[in-house]
Amino acid sequence: MRHFLIVSLISITPLTAQVIQKPTPPSKVWVADLGNGTYKNPVLHADYSDPDVCRVGSDFYMTASSFDAVPGLPILHSKDLVNWTLIGHALHRQPPFDHFSKTQHGNGVWAPAIRYHNNEFYLYYPDPDFGIYLTKAKNAAGPWSEPVLVEGGQGLIDPCPLWDDNGEVYLVHGWAGSRAGIKSVLTIKKLNKEGTKVLDEGVLVYDGHEKDPTVEGPKFYKRNGYYYIFAPAGGVSTGWQLVLRSKNVYGPYERKVVMDQGNSPINGPHQGAWVTTAPVNGKSEDWFLHFQDKEAYGRIVHLQPMKWVNDWPVIGEDKDGDGKGEPVLVYKKPNVGRRYPLATPPDSDEFNDLFLGKQWQWQANPKGIWHMMHPEGFLRLYSQQTPAEAQNLWSVPNVLMQKFPAETFRVTTSLVFTPNPKLEGEQAGLVVMGLSYASIFLKSNKQGLDLISAVAQKAPDNKPEKQNKLTSIKPGERIYLRVDVNKGGLCQFSYSKNGTQFEKAGEPFTAEVGRWIGAKMGLFCTRNTQINDSGYADLDWFRVEALP
Repeated sequence: MRHFLIVSLISITPLTAQVIQKPTPPSKVWVADLGNGTYKNPVLHADYSDPDVCRVGSDFYMTASSFDAVPGLPILHSKDLVNWTLIGHALHRQPPFDHFSKTQHGNGVWAPAIRYHNNEFYLYYPDPDFGIYLTKAKNAAGPWSEPVLVEGGQGLIDPCPLWDDNGEVYLVHGWAGSRAGIKSVLTIKKLNKEGTKVLDEGVLVYDGHEKDPTVEGPKFYKRNGYYYIFAPAGGVSTGWQLVLRSKNVYGPYERKVVMDQGNSPINGPHQGAWVTTAPVNGKSEDWFLHFQDKEAYGRIVHLQPMKWVNDWPVIGEDKDGDGKGEPVLVYKKPNVGRRYPLATPPDSDEFNDLFLGKQWQWQANPKGIWHMMHPEGFLRLYSQQTPAEAQNLWSVPNVLMQKFPAETFRVTTSLVFTPNPKLEGEQAGLVVMGLSYASIFLKSNKQGLDLISAVAQKAPDNKPEKQNKLTSIKPGERIYLRVDVNKGGLCQFSYSKNGTQFEKAGEPFTAEVGRWIGAKMGLFCTRNTQINDSGYADLDWFRVEALP
């Protein structure tokens, strides 16, 4: 354990809200910048689904769907669209607060939109069960305002605003068939001047049932007198990127497919954001960020070159000149006037800071008693009672997790578990979470601690885990828990008592998606009884490294 703290220094500039802190080393498992003026896709091999981006000066800001994970609405920053840092979250608790105090897999924050207007960041996000919300900030790193409900209702999804040059303010959005009973259509509504309230019932501007089933996720722009709606269609894993244009905000809109998979290995390339770089020597460049559904790895983020031909965008490489591009795998980096250091969202955490690393999220709105950062340099998780109805971790709020950061990687954590001697059945360990999940953990009994490997098949069906005892551990004895993630999400858990010699734990397990998300990895500390005190797990570090 480390007997010191690294305290981050924060300096907020009036415009861009840069967080100045001790530089975090780039990930050891995925860096998109190839260091020779080119980059490889994906630029983020992590589940930042439904990305949206805006530029302020020479700075780019990205947000993404976060569903029920808290903190939610991640805010990422880049200077070159390739090297991204995670600078914060716009939602530290998700409203309605009581509703999201329980796990709500697949619900919560769907595809958001981020814009910079009138010296403020505007972030619109939909909750398919409650409506469309707005949160604002002067600085992208926060603080962000409490969300206000722009329009209440079920099935309102994927909003994006447009401040028109005639002073009008509009909002385009899609519909969730699971709540609204209709999908594959896009609606434009008027907003008040403040952008805080919808003023009318809106106009249906596009029906995709015939040519573009499941059209959704619209992004709204204006260029050269045309209104443009960029929207994905055809389904998350199999679709294409559609663009609509019209001289009138309410249409009729012309239709064009501007990117699909083509001959590339990138399936379903769509849903994202057009952004233009600041001029360099009088010339700007157009780029498009979007996701690819990569099964257990989630919806990972790609960067595509973009150009305009006859007032239509062409995204990716148009090898046959038909106006429709396909994704690139390696490409020249955006010209932003200079080179910037390698940067990635964090994955490892030494737990030496005053706060958890920004990569961590809970399965529900957290309570302050779930964890504390210890002044001697480690994370302490206090055991919490699992919900009475929970037969496995799927329904447990206090599971602390982060996204898979690459296709292959190794995770190791160092753990000392001190259970409450008055309790039996307290648990603390490492998990790979999805619709089915696997874990390795310590479990208390009257004699001490058992080390258990477990698998929960079809976890949302609330079936109990299948557990297998591996060995016994003394309370207070340090244990090292590990999982190796191989191609295809094939996971092998192992453990060690000395940190060097590891024993396999259980059979290989293939990671599975969650509900609208990729698999996640993380930590938990639980109990099945409520008394006036708890045991706790002390975690010295959590390290993500390349497989040997």
